[in-house]
Amino acid sequence: MQTPTLPGFTYQQVPVADGVRLSTAVGGSGSPLVLLHGFPQTNLMWRHVAAELAADHTVICPDLRGYGASDKPVATGPETYSKRTMAADVVALAAHLGHDRFALAGHDRGALVAVRAGLDHPDVVTHLAAFDVLPTLDMWQILQGRNAAVAWHLYLMAQPEGLPERMIEGVADEFFGHFLDAWTRHPDAIPADVRAEYLRASRAAIPSIVADYRASAGIDVDHDEADRAAGRRLGMPVTVVQQDWGAALGYDAAALWGAWADDLVHRTLDAGHFMAEEAPGEIVATLRALLAR
Repeated sequence: MQTPTLPGFTYQQVPVADGVRLSTAVGGSGSPLVLLHGFPQTNLMWRHVAAELAADHTVICPDLRGYGASDKPVATGPETYSKRTMAADVVALAAHLGHDRFALAGHDRGALVAVRAGLDHPDVVTHLAAFDVLPTLDMWQILQGRNAAVAWHLYLMAQPEGLPERMIEGVADEFFGHFLDAWTRHPDAIPADVRAEYLRASRAAIPSIVADYRASAGIDVDHDEADRAAGRRLGMPVTVVQQDWGAALGYDAAALWGAWADDLVHRTLDAGHFMAEEAPGEIVATLRALLAR
């Protein structure tokens, strides 16, 4: 089976840090827009959205460090896969491609990286979109008691190095496939060849994926807490689109995001978690509206 790619995009390995290169698809022309994928995916998740937006923008779709065809450095400490480090990768990537300012959108894990980039590099990120996620600090505060059961994988991968990796390696396709099935409202949105590529890429990245999640249970929370204490907020136009988690879990998602963003548009979308694949037209329209602000 041929590996699927983003149609009309060219691929390159871009150096972003010492010993780290990001596999990056670039297409289109115009003002730059960087799209960051989520779990358990690669930049392939943007195949519909990127193709549409490339008509008006230079669209840059990397695999995050530790994912897909990007380099997967061994985690020598929590900072290796902190969102601060991964955000710095994205800024370095754009600079290498000739862009000192750019719009940024992320889904799931990529959205956490995007938020950290917006907080750490406010003069670089012009617009910010986050799809179906909560800021790290808020996520851990919300997921308590019975509500925490929906995020069991966060607790598994937060455990010390060794056991989570071995457990996942033993049932890798079942583990990653569970999320592709459980989080998708329209299964045909992820066709067989794309699903196979997600599973193949995830099997090859288990230690780095776990390290990414482990960082979100530790150092990423520390960084968010420091920002909250300092009153640091996102000053650029921000759009957040989510499933209606709040109704099910008993919290006000828009209010949580409003504590981080000065210029916020928040809305819910009738789609599964993988909304860029299930409702690409909605996501394209959302990003166009954001970029017009």
